[in-house]
Amino acid sequence: MRAISRTVIVLSIVSFFTDVATEMLYPVMPIYLSSIGFSIIFIGILEGFAEAIAGLSKGYFGKMSDVYGTRLPFVRIGYAFSAISKPMLGMFVYPLWVFFARTLDRFGKGIRTGARDAILSDNATPETKGQVYGFHRTIDTMGAVAGPALALVYLNFFPGQYKALFFIAFVPGVLALLSTYLIKDRAVVKENHGKVKIMDFISYWRKGPQVYRQLLYGLLLFYLFNSSDMFLLLKVKESGMSDQFVIGMYIFYNFIYALLSLPLGLLADKLGLKRVYLMGLIMFAVVYIGMAFASQAWTFIAIFILYGAFSAATEGISKAWISNISAKEDTATAIGTFAGLQSICSLLASTIGGIVWYNWGPLAAFSLTGIISLIVFAYIAIKVPYENKENSI
Repeated sequence: MRAISRTVIVLSIVSFFTDVATEMLYPVMPIYLSSIGFSIIFIGILEGFAEAIAGLSKGYFGKMSDVYGTRLPFVRIGYAFSAISKPMLGMFVYPLWVFFARTLDRFGKGIRTGARDAILSDNATPETKGQVYGFHRTIDTMGAVAGPALALVYLNFFPGQYKALFFIAFVPGVLALLSTYLIKDRAVVKENHGKVKIMDFISYWRKGPQVYRQLLYGLLLFYLFNSSDMFLLLKVKESGMSDQFVIGMYIFYNFIYALLSLPLGLLADKLGLKRVYLMGLIMFAVVYIGMAFASQAWTFIAIFILYGAFSAATEGISKAWISNISAKEDTATAIGTFAGLQSICSLLASTIGGIVWYNWGPLAAFSLTGIISLIVFAYIAIKVPYENKENSI
């Protein structure tokens, strides 16, 4: 664990508190939105639009962080916006207000993500990237275990009373913001910097290494059909399971995710980031094809075990991989550009997922995503070289 610095630990704690706040609400959101009149298509559009805002802002503010040579201001502002958005979601049920509050939350994530991931990268070596990002994902995701668990306890005493949760979630959000003041910004501020235009980060697509573009072709195709996790939770709910079971599955998924993130990060440092990422894609295909036919509690439990393993094998690993194939001074831009393009795909994915589900049912929606993930697996396995010479075949 010597590779884990104090900065990485503190930043992981910040992410933990934020995930407690965010994930306390996440499994409740589809149920809450349905209860106030949102259709499945509207939920898909809302989630896709919110993630699109998050991703596009990740690209812009990631580029700005690199250009200005500073990280912490972006981290703090981003966590502040996310904290404020939580009570806003519970104030009114008007569609435009819900759109605004949800978008503000994701906008905060967009502001902070590139700078935060650059700080993690700066506190690691190419040989320890998997471990550092895996450790961060572990602590971060433990918040995604604690948050829904708190929601489950609350709903056990106050069933159906969702609004108060949005105000309770404000407390860990504030703790996350306060924790950022324990971090010291080691970045050197650049005095003679140029202006950053809205879509400047897209230029990195042309300027970045060829292997970066090759990797992104595969990742973006994958995310074009990887709709919001809310569809998985809705399938569980529509199969006749209780609200408590739905939230319990989400807690269980995040527990598996947290449990496996560090071990799979260490494994990626030994075997190569590409190998572990490909393992994750296979698990994802099994999850979605299995979800298309699942209807009983035990099948959902097995599927969410695999889904947690998939997330542990891909989320931090993809960022570690991108940071290894990009220059140090472009880390936030490289990750932000990926996130920006990914956001466009996520917008389309959740919208497409909602439309396919509405017209042809969950069987078609989940099967399509599973098949596409197998195509992406084949592409990355054949076309994308390993992240460095030491890990090449």
